[in-house]
Amino acid sequence: MKWSVANAAGILWSAYFLLGCSPTVRLEAPEKPIEITMNVKIEHEIRLKVEKDVDELITSNKDLF
Repeated sequence: MKWSVANAAGILWSAYFLLGCSPTVRLEAPEKPIEITMNVKIEHEIRLKVEKDVDELITSNKDLF
């Protein structure tokens, strides 16, 4: 099997294009800082205050229940 100049040029040309399609991976830090928004309801403080008020009410009025 004889290699002609056209066959060799075709193989080199296709190898050149295949090397150009190699994937690249970049690790870059974001320009803006990451922002986390947290919507948290704090209900336990209110419940504790109500429980303390109810406890005082029950201890002061034992005939309530």
